[in-house]
Amino acid sequence: MLRRLSPVQPDSFEFTPANLEWARAQMTKYPEGRQQSAIIPILWRAQEQEGWLSRPAIEYCADLLGMAHIRALEVATFYFMFQLQPVGSIANIQICGTTSCMICGAEALIEVCKRKIAPTPHTVSADGKFSWEEVECLGACANAPMAQIGKDYYEDLTPEKLEALIDAMSEGQVPQPGPQNGRFASEPASGLTSLTDLKGTGDSANASVSLARRYGETLKRIDGTEVPILTKWLRKDQPADAVDQKSGSDQTDDAEPRPAEGKAADATGVTEQQAQARSAAQPVSAREPAAQADTVGRRPEGLDAPRDGTADDLKMIKGVGAKLEELLHSLGFFHFDQIASWGEEELAWIDANLEGFKGRASRDEWVSQAKQLASGGETEFSRRAGADGRYDEE
Repeated sequence: MLRRLSPVQPDSFEFTPANLEWARAQMTKYPEGRQQSAIIPILWRAQEQEGWLSRPAIEYCADLLGMAHIRALEVATFYFMFQLQPVGSIANIQICGTTSCMICGAEALIEVCKRKIAPTPHTVSADGKFSWEEVECLGACANAPMAQIGKDYYEDLTPEKLEALIDAMSEGQVPQPGPQNGRFASEPASGLTSLTDLKGTGDSANASVSLARRYGETLKRIDGTEVPILTKWLRKDQPADAVDQKSGSDQTDDAEPRPAEGKAADATGVTEQQAQARSAAQPVSAREPAAQADTVGRRPEGLDAPRDGTADDLKMIKGVGAKLEELLHSLGFFHFDQIASWGEEELAWIDANLEGFKGRASRDEWVSQAKQLASGGETEFSRRAGADGRYDEE
């Protein structure tokens, strides 16, 4: 199915401080140079912040991860969980329309949405509170027909039940998720045929519903303030020698090898539990702080301002967008010949100090491009960029 960006777009997007801190924490979960692997969770957090993914949001996430904008757009348009149009301020109601739900009455639920929200999917209601869409199987076939609203499932629905849910949510209520016909979970509609003596002895709702009821956040979007940063190596309040509460280990690397139970260590002194890593990518020890970026290579000489008050258009270098050009200016680099003069040590320093874009200068061969541009020539990229005017508005 063809998916397009909304014709109506906001002027800009920026993460809140809490969401930006969370996003940077996700990036640290991957080896240096592989931060782009965090694109899906970071796009999802952008959607949670705004309710949908606008073009500025997609491009912001791409810039944060050092990706070409088209790569982030490919991800956003491929996965249907990403909303590319504005959604209702309260909820986007997702009606399952696959076989089981359709047989059990999903079409009637869709008619309710058309009547109470909007005649077409992906359209915000007149009061701005709701939108709706038909989606593929949500995996609750035994409770068909059903819908996902916010974070939770509303199951065993009827048109009347769905209307009542929409009315309640419109008034600021959060109806209890789960089965809407009195079932505990997905037991036979005719009633239990086994373990009948356990009926009514525990919680009145299943575990998922109980959790949703406890937190009451079915309709609340994630804003980054719910929990502290859980990436343990970024916790500010955890001392270097803190014991890992989950494993009971103090994370030290200098402990003596211990044979597996009933078995001796082999001739190398390495036990069965301690496999040798063969990758050149080694994790930083918990007791050994990572090297500071300033200690890598040698900082190139910069300028306080562009010569004659006019900077070269550094965006003509492939891999340099508006954000990176701004970052280079802040570091004192305004001209092609400055970049063309970088040697290996200067290039290493630049790669280590491009916050959010580390390694980009080497990867995209900025120096060789800059030499060609500084001499008055063109690169294939600069010819295309100049011809299509992609940066004219900037």
